[in-house]
Amino acid sequence: MGSFVSSLFGGSGGDETSYSEGPSRVLSFHSSARWQLHFNEVKESGQLLVVDFSASWCGPCKFIEPAIHAMAGKFTDVNFVKIDVDELSDVAGEFQVQAMPTFVLFKGGKIIDRVVGAKKDELEKKVEKHRALQA
Repeated sequence: MGSFVSSLFGGSGGDETSYSEGPSRVLSFHSSARWQLHFNEVKESGQLLVVDFSASWCGPCKFIEPAIHAMAGKFTDVNFVKIDVDELSDVAGEFQVQAMPTFVLFKGGKIIDRVVGAKKDELEKKVEKHRALQA
């Protein structure tokens, strides 16, 4: 899948888009322009998009990361993205992220829900609920 996504964005992604090690389906963006491209594409698809706003220094973010990767593997029809608030502070500001981790759920380009904190069960319930709903 990595090469498919890479072909969508032209190239291997370089240091602007990265993929976690192993078979994870969580994309990380390091460029606002690449993020915007991806966001627009997912918005048109009507697919549920879960954005994990986190930081490298955030303990709860590191704690919940394996659960996010597991959810991405379980819910293959959902698009999971990780954004470091220190790298893309403009994107974090656009969505009023004030605490980490914050998970923002989008459908059709609109915010439909959010979870603040490393609340795995709450996030999983919201993903299950919203993935079944039409955009």
